[in-house]
Amino acid sequence: MRASVAICTHNRAVDTMQAVESVLKGDTDPADYEILVVDNHSTDHTRDLFDSSHMPEHVRYIFEPQLGLSYARNRAIKEAKGEFILFLDDDALACPTWINEVIKIFDMDSRIGCVGGKIVPIWEGGRPEWIPQDIVSLYTLMDFSEKVVEMPAPSIPFGANVAFRVSIFEKLEPFREDLGRVGTNLMSSEESELISRVRQEHKVFYSPYAVVEHKIAKSRLTKRWLLRRVYWQGISDATRYKKSAWGVFKHTIRIVQAALLIVISFNNVQKVMSEMAKISYRNGTIVGSFRNGRGLNT
Repeated sequence: MRASVAICTHNRAVDTMQAVESVLKGDTDPADYEILVVDNHSTDHTRDLFDSSHMPEHVRYIFEPQLGLSYARNRAIKEAKGEFILFLDDDALACPTWINEVIKIFDMDSRIGCVGGKIVPIWEGGRPEWIPQDIVSLYTLMDFSEKVVEMPAPSIPFGANVAFRVSIFEKLEPFREDLGRVGTNLMSSEESELISRVRQEHKVFYSPYAVVEHKIAKSRLTKRWLLRRVYWQGISDATRYKKSAWGVFKHTIRIVQAALLIVISFNNVQKVMSEMAKISYRNGTIVGSFRNGRGLNT
């Protein structure tokens, strides 16, 4: 078997089934892949909907009781029977050639350990004009190159559309379980941390032809959600890099600078939002620095 497609989900039953259907409608021979639906302790009707959908034999339901996206992804890696494991978000839709295009990149070179692809947004109700271009990628959008290329550090694929050669996990630890989302928190950085370790011995590639569409719900199209997302990114980075509280003074200075720029740019909604995001990120980094070592996700 060439590929294991992992869809890790928490309380998104309908979206998850749509993600599964998008893969099943693809061009890849069913004998060449499996789909793993990893239910990360959902409290909705995910299991019931899966059972009533009469999925083909190569679609497997797996219940992961430990809440946390990294736990679910690591369970998928353990369960995978394919040469490659392809992660698809539960609110994403795979284009018909997605699996074949990912495998094609891995087959180019045995040293390629990670492959990412293009992520196209489906904005529910349209993209708000206040979202700054410099942070729009926080909505998990990816358009890195118009051709197949190796991704230089620090560029990385995003988790809505990322794949790994399964054999690399014989030597590498998988996703760090103190990083990544747990329930409703927005902890992140588990992908970037893992890919940074993959890069030490393997290549990371991007393909614009391995496309998925990412649904962006209206609930995320608020300033509050975006600032909360950036705040948790700050906590995530402080946890990943084990930043200490000694950097508080530096972050405080940057917060003051951003606040002054907000006053100066009060009539430019995108500029104001960009600076507010910087303040939220710095606040998150400060909080994460003080909380470091406490095991936010353990």
